[in-house]
Amino acid sequence: MDPVFPRLHVITDARPGRDPLGVVTAAVAAAVRLGLADRLAIQVRVEDDTTDRLAFALTTEILDQCRPAGVLCLVNDRLHVALAADADGAHVGADDLPVALARKVLGPGTVLGATCRDETAARSAVRAGATYLGVGPAFATATKTGLPAPLGAATIGTVARSVPGTPVVAIGGVTVDTAPALIEAGASAVAVVGAVAGAADPGEATARLLKALS
Repeated sequence: MDPVFPRLHVITDARPGRDPLGVVTAAVAAAVRLGLADRLAIQVRVEDDTTDRLAFALTTEILDQCRPAGVLCLVNDRLHVALAADADGAHVGADDLPVALARKVLGPGTVLGATCRDETAARSAVRAGATYLGVGPAFATATKTGLPAPLGAATIGTVARSVPGTPVVAIGGVTVDTAPALIEAGASAVAVVGAVAGAADPGEATARLLKALS
């Protein structure tokens, strides 16, 4: 695992009525305050019906927060938006472009994450060019519908051991209480939505997670 691969990935909640930019601003400020900016990554995820123009605008606003702080910024699903905004990379899910084609679009040397749920898919994604894997759902979550049954920490650890040297990011129902167990099981990092975006104080929630993962 890259020693500076971010331990905490905060994924934006861009549903109507939410404030993704405000949450990111608070999260980045908290990481900088703790001296742990290199341990935080932001993943820009928007709703399916969001226009590319709005997705690009949000991504550039978030990059304006991330870049000066040295926080990694990735775009979920929309590779063209990641390229247009000059983000640090992208993440593709099961219904997006295959990993090999995503790598072709992004080019070499760019961070590319891929969603996996088992050892076979994990090894295949790494061979195709993924630099890290998102594995989940770790636990039950209400943030995203239509997901399979939770994998649990042990299964995520098994997947992580099948791809030595490739960071595995556990996602799905992760909280400050469950995050350390996922790292102990073998995950390199955790990704959260509600644990930060749904918190009364997103900055404090980010700080607590970063401390728990340090």
